Amino acid sequence: MRYYLAIAAGLCLLAPSAMAQVTLSPAERAAAFRAGGFKLQGGKWHACGDPGTASYTAGTVEAVKDLNGDGRPEVVLTEGSTYCFGNTGTGFKLVSKQADGTWKLVTESEGIATFLAVRGVGGWPDIEIGGPGFCFPVERWNGRAYVLNRHQYEGKPCRP
Repeated sequence: MRYYLAIAAGLCLLAPSAMAQVTLSPAERAAAFRAGGFKLQGGKWHACGDPGTASYTAGTVEAVKDLNGDGRPEVVLTEGSTYCFGNTGTGFKLVSKQADGTWKLVTESEGIATFLAVRGVGGWPDIEIGGPGFCFPVERWNGRAYVLNRHQYEGKPCRP
């Protein structure tokens, strides 16, 4: 019983900081989508220009987390569509809250973003961009943009 109480108490101590990183106000959420190039249409966020195919999934907040350790949140926005993203069927946009409270698009790509432990300039994590196949590009922040750094599969180098 004491074990469970200790775990519960520990979770209560962690919850406020974790909740602060995963909760966006409606205004922040809208600003993040707008920074990612999305437009609100019919109550849903759209960016890729899909004309309404059956595969389309409107924009969603996939994750909210301080990725680079600056104390401000980054948001991963995703949208699904084979019309826009081919066989991958999904794309992502990474936006970051700036010191002045505005939001800025950091990077975007077709595929599924996986943030790795390896870091580039300013503490930004490398991003493995997944999709069909077995050899995925990994991009690294160079201080201005995410650029291709290598290809890997299950953490091992590969050739596309």
